[in-house]
Amino acid sequence: MEQPHPGCRGAEAVLNLQPSSSISVSYHPLFGPHDDLILLEVDEKLLPHVLHQRVTLRGQPDEDAVLCTPSKTYGIKFVGTSNSAFLIPPSGHSILCESSEDCNEKGHIQQASASVIKVALGSMELVEVAPRLDKLRLLLLENPYRSEEALKFEDLGGTENCKLYTWDDLVGKVQASDDELRTGLMALSAVEIDGYWRIVDEEYMDKILMALLPSSVLNDWSLNALNEDEVVSVLVKDGFPQKLAHHCLSVYGSKVDEGVDGSCLWRLDERRVCVHFAREILREGKRKMDSFMEEWKRRIPEGMQASFDMLEGEVLTEKLGVDLWVRAFSVSALPLTPAERFSVLFKERTKWEWKDLQPYIRDLKVPGLSLEGLLLKYTRRTQPTLEAEPIFSAR
Repeated sequence: MEQPHPGCRGAEAVLNLQPSSSISVSYHPLFGPHDDLILLEVDEKLLPHVLHQRVTLRGQPDEDAVLCTPSKTYGIKFVGTSNSAFLIPPSGHSILCESSEDCNEKGHIQQASASVIKVALGSMELVEVAPRLDKLRLLLLENPYRSEEALKFEDLGGTENCKLYTWDDLVGKVQASDDELRTGLMALSAVEIDGYWRIVDEEYMDKILMALLPSSVLNDWSLNALNEDEVVSVLVKDGFPQKLAHHCLSVYGSKVDEGVDGSCLWRLDERRVCVHFAREILREGKRKMDSFMEEWKRRIPEGMQASFDMLEGEVLTEKLGVDLWVRAFSVSALPLTPAERFSVLFKERTKWEWKDLQPYIRDLKVPGLSLEGLLLKYTRRTQPTLEAEPIFSAR
């Protein structure tokens, strides 16, 4: 092992110390609180990200900061310790002498020693947390893309009066890793238009879909094999922006084949299309079940089969007198934070059967906590008999 230099005053004096040896420890002339220096405890799996500068700190001044790798988000908390840690800067640090020769010439220290510049009473620890994506939805809902958008932009002379967000804007405002942010945008069916990420208004998406479906009949297109170029061309002729014509296919369909020439075939997803029409019907309020099912089946495209099971997490039913009613209650509109999610659910209903509750909580992701753990933390379970359906109420 390399011996410490006789005049070494930095961390090397400790790192190169031989067994059963000792060195003197002294306060550095610049010893102090140095609040800009904080110890961070990092797991080995995270260390490469830190060393290769693949981590960022994210959060606004009024938020607790989080640390993000390219794919995960970590909460940061300070943990005090009963044992204090001495921080000794390396000998090449700018606040120390530039070299041992300088130290010798100035007559400071002629033997190996350690100069302590700060005493740390604890360190920062990282705990994996769920991305905080509720804010993403709130930001994008400030200004959804509507059918009158093009005309509005002409009247305003641009987008400077609108609240719009680029990718960099969202990275700076939303506490989530890049991968989690992309997943959040996909879950919201957001689309990038002219460099800004937007949520498209439901009524406008309905107009695009209602233009596509009749065109498929007129042009004898199979809903299981829609040619992207043909569909986009027809929708553009109907007055829809090309970007949103593509977006309509991605929202209501899935790509089934991509040709070598770049052309793609899409299949409309039966569930997504059926859920869209169910939402449209219930937008005006609750309906009797029989009336709802009759209109729902009438509206969906020929060849598609509507099943009430498709609406798990989209609607709630309630018995009023002898009639069964159905109304919209979509999981996509609920908070992503477990505490807030359960609060909203128990305001909606004081008691939930498991078959009704499960569709509204199965999407909750909390690192280190299972769905059963969430139920134990936020609910009380009662079950009168072993055969009875368990009932959940607020804890």
